[in-house]
Amino acid sequence: MSTLSNATFDRLDPQVAVPAYDRRQVTPGIIHFGVGGFHRAHQAMYLDDLMNRGEALDWGIIGVGVMPGDRRMQKALATQDYLYSLLVKHSDGHYDARVIGSMIDYLFAPDDPQAVIESMADPAIRIVSLTVTEGGYNFHPVTGEFNVDNPDVQHDLTNPSAPRTSFGLITEALKRRRERGQAPFTVMSCDNIQGNGHVARKMFTAYARHRDAGLGTWIEAEVPFPNAMVDRITPVTTASDIEELASRFDLEDAWPVVCEPFTQWVLEDRFAAGRPAFEEVGVQLVEDVEPYELMKLRLLNASHQALGYFGYLAGYRYAHEVCQDPLFVDFLLGYMAHEATPTLAPVPGVDLEAYRHTLIRRFANPQIKDTLARLCAESSDRIPKWLVPVIREQLARDGEIHRTAAVVASWARYAEGVDEQGEPIEVVDRLRDELMGIAARHGEEPTAFIDNRELFGDLAEHTRFREAYRWALASLHERGARATLETLVTTRGEA
Repeated sequence: MSTLSNATFDRLDPQVAVPAYDRRQVTPGIIHFGVGGFHRAHQAMYLDDLMNRGEALDWGIIGVGVMPGDRRMQKALATQDYLYSLLVKHSDGHYDARVIGSMIDYLFAPDDPQAVIESMADPAIRIVSLTVTEGGYNFHPVTGEFNVDNPDVQHDLTNPSAPRTSFGLITEALKRRRERGQAPFTVMSCDNIQGNGHVARKMFTAYARHRDAGLGTWIEAEVPFPNAMVDRITPVTTASDIEELASRFDLEDAWPVVCEPFTQWVLEDRFAAGRPAFEEVGVQLVEDVEPYELMKLRLLNASHQALGYFGYLAGYRYAHEVCQDPLFVDFLLGYMAHEATPTLAPVPGVDLEAYRHTLIRRFANPQIKDTLARLCAESSDRIPKWLVPVIREQLARDGEIHRTAAVVASWARYAEGVDEQGEPIEVVDRLRDELMGIAARHGEEPTAFIDNRELFGDLAEHTRFREAYRWALASLHERGARATLETLVTTRGEA
C-alpha cells in the first residue's frame, strides 16, 4: 500500500495520474478560505490542470481554515505534503483517480492569525478565494444586510489584530497592504449564492466600514469581487470511499475527494493583479455571470431541495435512488420546466431543455451516493435564496407555483423531525431548534412555518401561495409524500 506524499509518486499504481510538474517550483499566488471537498474537486483541480501544462506555477494555493473543525483537514493534508487524491466516479462504475498538487500549504487561523494575515499581505498573493458556504457571509436571509451583532464579528472589531473570522483576517490584510503602498488582491467567491461577488463585496465593505470608514471606502473602490458560477456534485467523503481508493488503486489517502465527471466554472473576468489562464482549461470567462448563475441556482440547487425532503420522507436516503424513480423525475422536470425556467433569461450557449435532462442524469449517477441528508442540511440558508425567488417571480407573473409551494411544505414536514416510517430525522440547520419548534405547532397552526418572516418575508400574505402550501402540508400529513407527488404531477395540486 502506497501512502500519499511527494516521495511516493514513482510507487503509485500507474492508473493514478500524478502531477507532471515539479512541485518544488510552485510558489504561492492564491490563499483559499474554506478548504472542503468542493474546492478540492473544483478550483484546485483547474489550477492543477494548468500546472500540468507547465503554466501557473506561481499560483500555488495556501489553504486557510477558520472553523474549529478545519483542524482535522489541516492535519490530514500536512501529513501528505498537502497532496490529495481526486476520485471521479462515472455512472457505469468506471473510476478515474488522480493526485492534485496545486495546494502547497495550509494554515489553521486559530493557531496563528498573524501568519494568515501576513501571508495575505505578501504582494505575491494576488487572489484570496472563498468557499465558506452561504452562512459564512453573515447576512440576514431576508434583508441581505450584514449582521454586525454576530459575537465573532464584534470580537474582531474590538480585537482587529487577533481576528476570528474571514472578515477580520482578510480586512486586516487589505489594511496592511494599503498602508504599505501595495496593490490589493482580488477577493473571489466560489459559493452557491446569487451574485456571490456582489454579496462578498457588500459584506466585506460593511465589516470594514464598521471598523474604519475610510478603509471600507477604499476596499469598495479598489478591490475586485468577481462573480462566479461553480458546479460539480461533490458528496461528503466516507470511510468506504477511503477503502475503495485503497482497494482499487492501492493508495492510502487520509482524506480523498470524490465527485461526478461533470464540472463547470463561469467566471467574471475582473481581477486586480492578474489571474491564472483559466480559460485554457475550460473555465468560461464572461462579462455577465448572472444568466448562468440563476440557471444553476434555480434548476440544479433548487431541484436538490425539491427531491431532498420528499425523497427522505418517502424512505429514500440517496439522490440517485430518488432520480431513478419515474414519479420523482416527472415532478422534478415539471418544476424545472414550468416554474423555474420561466424565471430565467436566455443563457448564452445553453439549451435549457437539454440542461434539465442532463441534471436528472447527473442526479441519478449511482456511483456518487450523494446523501439526501446532505442536500437537506442548512435549508434556512438555501430555500430563501434558491426557491423563494422563483415563487415570488411566478406569483408576479401569475405563473404556476404549486410545485414550489409543495417543496416548502415538504421542508416544513421534514423539520418535524420524523419520517413517514416513524424514524427520527436528524435536522441539521443553524436554526434547528427554532424550526423544529415551529414545525411542532403544525397541528394547531398549519401556516406557522411560512409565517416566519425571518425566512419568508411577506410570502405567506399571498393567498395563492398560502393555499397551495396548506394543501401540500395537509396532503403530506394525511396521505404521505408519494401520494402527494402523484397528485402534483397530474393536477395543479388543488385537489
